[in-house]
Amino acid sequence: MSSPKPLPKPLPKPLGVHWWKAEPNFGDAISPLIVAHVSGRAVVHCGAHGADLFALGSMMQVVKRSHKVPRSDGAPLVVWGTGLLHPVFGHGFLDNIEVALLRGPVTAALLKLEHRRFGDPGLLIHQALPFEGARGDRIGIVPHYTRMEDPELLAFAASDPAYLLIDPRGDAAQVCLQIAACAHVFASSLHGLIVADAYGVPNSWITPDGQSWLKYLDYAASVGRRDMGAPCTPVQARAHLGRRIDYDGGLEAARGALLESFPARLKSTA
Repeated sequence: MSSPKPLPKPLPKPLGVHWWKAEPNFGDAISPLIVAHVSGRAVVHCGAHGADLFALGSMMQVVKRSHKVPRSDGAPLVVWGTGLLHPVFGHGFLDNIEVALLRGPVTAALLKLEHRRFGDPGLLIHQALPFEGARGDRIGIVPHYTRMEDPELLAFAASDPAYLLIDPRGDAAQVCLQIAACAHVFASSLHGLIVADAYGVPNSWITPDGQSWLKYLDYAASVGRRDMGAPCTPVQARAHLGRRIDYDGGLEAARGALLESFPARLKSTA
């Protein structure tokens, strides 16, 4: 009589991750792709109060609002690569969460945390979503999603057939692969810049009308990017074509910090 086959090991439960879903925006929507890749677990969207993890996004102010007191289950929220959109006042909430990694040193300084390693998880999109196509000669324009209907921007994008207007409200994976296929990217979307960096596409920061500069400078400082002191206009960005950006090892350091800081207990191998 043959021995009974061992029962398969149960799959770990999905990881509850919070990301912004109120408006379609690929920079938020790639959060589950990247977290699933790094953790080896399925990922589901979860409300801020009950999430296991916050990753991509300028959401530390959401973390503060939702974690003013410790959780009743004793399992702290993990923050991994999240940043601030604007300064917050009062830092007692930090006692109720676990900060594995912050996006950048501006966020750390405003939270009065003396961290030395930083990284935005968007820098891992090339691992979660490899680009296997050929890079073309188009110049991608990736506006912040709030500017997609801006007449001035639309006129600029239509002014030259070399320009490719990439809608950040589209399918997240397709937006990333469109960016990866460009020769250069002009972006007022923060993750337009970060995804371009991840795929090695030269890029320029164009004026993010109506957006705080904090998150852009936070990211730039995290990877040692010296050319992002201030944004330029799309016309000014034309002078950047063909220019390579020297990160002095900053991208690799941020990727290493991201992979090393992800909590082992949240991985499928825990």
